[in-house]
Amino acid sequence: MGSMEAIISSRIMRNSHAYVVHEIGLSIINGDYPIAAVLPGDVELMDKYSVSRTVIREAMKTLGAKGLIVARSKVGTKVCEFENWNLLDYDVLAWHFEAGVDEPFLRSLSEVRLSFEPYATQLAAKNASAEDITQLYQLCAQMVEDQVTREQRVAIDVKFHLYVLKTSKNPIMHSVGSMLEAAITGILTIGSLKDNDDKVLRNAKAHLAVVAAIEERDTTRAQSAMTHIIELDLERIMGDEKSS
Repeated sequence: MGSMEAIISSRIMRNSHAYVVHEIGLSIINGDYPIAAVLPGDVELMDKYSVSRTVIREAMKTLGAKGLIVARSKVGTKVCEFENWNLLDYDVLAWHFEAGVDEPFLRSLSEVRLSFEPYATQLAAKNASAEDITQLYQLCAQMVEDQVTREQRVAIDVKFHLYVLKTSKNPIMHSVGSMLEAAITGILTIGSLKDNDDKVLRNAKAHLAVVAAIEERDTTRAQSAMTHIIELDLERIMGDEKSS
């Protein structure tokens, strides 16, 4: 096989792998394959998704690493109990949002954010460089630009939160941000569905308050401002916004 054919074959394999992982993973999350259910065998899955046995087996390895399935000899591949699922895995969280999340799940995610982001913002107030602060102000400005779509505004908002974690200068905190990215994206996407101009402006002002506190090296105010944003994000979803 020539080099170009090999490259194309490799890309098809990767795309097929991602497709199968997504389809089976989502089917587990939404209950099509319930807890303790035995998944169909390789041949049936190969036929269903029109892929090779290699793709199926690699997809199973990926789903196993995410805690969704486990192979049992003489039994087959079973769906794991919920407590085994890696809920900090980007795909697993994204599939939850795709399948539909309930209020307790959203509150749990917000509690995790509250466990990390406010303290990271405290660290950012201590460690942010002038360039970091400029970047954060620029992201705030982009949130209210007229030509920005709802999807773009969510992406900017997510980038802001991840950048604050990066600005903490704590590499572990930065890594936590990568794990939380799907959660933040999902929460902000749902919240943005109810946005209007006033809510967009209110959200931008709340983010500006975070940056101002970081710029002034006020760790207490920075922590409080980030806590306020996370609480606002949850209120946007639940529809019980309070006037500010």
